[in-house]
Amino acid sequence: MKSSKDDIKTAEELKEAKDGIKKEISKVIVGQEKVIDELLTALISGGHCLIIGVPGLAKTLLVNTLSKVLSLKFNRIQFTPDLMPSDITGTDILEVDTESGERSFRFIKGPVFANIVLADEINRTPPKTQAALLQAMQEYQVSAGGVTYKLEPPFFVLATQNPIEQEGTYPLPEAQLDRFMFNLLIEYPEEEDEIEIAKISPGYITENLNSILDNKRIIKLQQLVRRVPVSDSLLKYAVRLVALSRPGNKNAPDFIKEWMNWGASPRATQYLILAAKTNALLEGRFTPGIKDIKKVVFPVLRHRLITNFNAEAEGITTDRIIHLLLERMEKVEK
Repeated sequence: MKSSKDDIKTAEELKEAKDGIKKEISKVIVGQEKVIDELLTALISGGHCLIIGVPGLAKTLLVNTLSKVLSLKFNRIQFTPDLMPSDITGTDILEVDTESGERSFRFIKGPVFANIVLADEINRTPPKTQAALLQAMQEYQVSAGGVTYKLEPPFFVLATQNPIEQEGTYPLPEAQLDRFMFNLLIEYPEEEDEIEIAKISPGYITENLNSILDNKRIIKLQQLVRRVPVSDSLLKYAVRLVALSRPGNKNAPDFIKEWMNWGASPRATQYLILAAKTNALLEGRFTPGIKDIKKVVFPVLRHRLITNFNAEAEGITTDRIIHLLLERMEKVEK
């Protein structure tokens, strides 16, 4: 499929927009360029993100700043053990007409009705409430009182988890984790960045942010990503890489059979290709290559590889396994 002139022009506009977005975010957020790139990739791909990071790394501030730069409606939901599904999706209330005395139900929309939803500490609420949000993520709609309400696109969910405090939490099952396109790790800043952060008083942000994109242009870009052509060789690379992560595969390396319970599903392959296409567009290219796969493979796979006790006992992380898989693919390709 050949790319139209309009598509190529839109791709060029996206590259310019990316630079503008990062410039605006840098007014508020110090460093974290890699995380910002991954957030933009997921957003333009139309996927959702799970963010892992200790408290105090400006996760909420980053997401809120992104929503302002993109002129999108932002809502934050603090997940707690007593949070109910209706607290997320909304609820019907009974109203009485003062003139006729007739009673009727009116639906009050919950905080999920936004373009960017931050689900803060999603693992602190019971599975029933988690499922209410995850259903909205999957179906882009909410059902209440027998009526279905569509969520306005673009719809982007970012869920956070605290990796160091697990008491009283409800870990997300693997099937629900699989609905997140990316799993992002926000790590401690470098010394130079932390010096700059230390100069800023906590909670004191005065910068005026310029809007770079809006919902209509974002939707247009998301549609463009679906039209980006992909070579057969890149498809085969992605399929073979994901297949090697499965311990039941006869071609799987020995370290996979030793450390893995379950590998990644075909959904991971789909997200690899989609993210690679988006990454290419964000860098001003209309044809994705293997380097794009390598750039997005960690956030796509790290929450989809289920390690066993052997890996845990030896301190083997999923990121380490992905590194080894990429090394194996280099040997196979040669």
